[in-house]
Amino acid sequence: MSGAEPVETGPVEARPVAPFGARLAAAMDAHGPLCVGIDPHASLLHAWGLPDDVDGLREFSLRVVDALGGKVAAFKPQAAFFERHGSRGLAVLEEVVAAARAAGSGGTGTLTIVDAKRGDIGSTMGAYAEAFLADGSPLAGDALTVSPYLGFGSLQPAVELAAATGRGLFVLCLTSNKEGFEVQHARTGGPEGAPGGAAGGTVAALMAARAAVLNAGAEPMGSVGLVVGATIGDAVRATGTDLVAVNGPLLAPGVGAQGAGERELATTFGDARRNVLASSSRAVLGAGPGPDELVRAAHAAAREAQEALRS
Repeated sequence: MSGAEPVETGPVEARPVAPFGARLAAAMDAHGPLCVGIDPHASLLHAWGLPDDVDGLREFSLRVVDALGGKVAAFKPQAAFFERHGSRGLAVLEEVVAAARAAGSGGTGTLTIVDAKRGDIGSTMGAYAEAFLADGSPLAGDALTVSPYLGFGSLQPAVELAAATGRGLFVLCLTSNKEGFEVQHARTGGPEGAPGGAAGGTVAALMAARAAVLNAGAEPMGSVGLVVGATIGDAVRATGTDLVAVNGPLLAPGVGAQGAGERELATTFGDARRNVLASSSRAVLGAGPGPDELVRAAHAAAREAQEALRS
């Protein structure tokens, strides 16, 4: 969207839609298993010759949507890079979600995962759910990333609203940052037969088990996915996490140029590779600002992910 023309960000009327998992599976089949992160780092804005302000943020983000909408399975705008510019930055995020929604209006168009990693309890979690998952909200894409570390049950308002509106969730499970180990690998000490396995099951296994219950019987896959880093080595095995049983999408940073090839993906995801959505940001965005260069980089990343995941 060169020139950054205004994008309508008003309320979106509710409409019947297929569940997120089914729509994502169709988009991945059509475009390959690639999600392009819209992460307007100051360094990327500078590389594109744009100022690190709201105008640069807007120009950068809408150019990405304009170039790649309808050509990749999903976008993933990272809310933090918009929030750092205050209320005007949030207004840009609303524009980006609206533009991405328009790009994804076809049956196998590009879906939008708002990467906000929200997590809280009670009415506060309910308010987050309404902000990012309710029909009519200008911040509502097709799915939202959430943090379960106040207990998976704390996500219930988001689980219920996502199901009611045909949207999806991606629950943090096994991440590649070294600090994640102390929480995600911790043993729950829960009672025998508790979700996640026997007493002493890991937190990561518990999160996967809860998602599996919500996705049970869904075809071709459920709408409650997990975030699982592609470069976590044998953490899936070490934590006893059953990714196949999840039967939902697995959002995976780190595929391809970011470090994980065929061998690493086989170790991490095993037979669950068919549900992996590879997330790439700088490997694609670094090819900009030209739209043709962005398209070539995205197609190359999608092919690379496809070859690694389907081998």
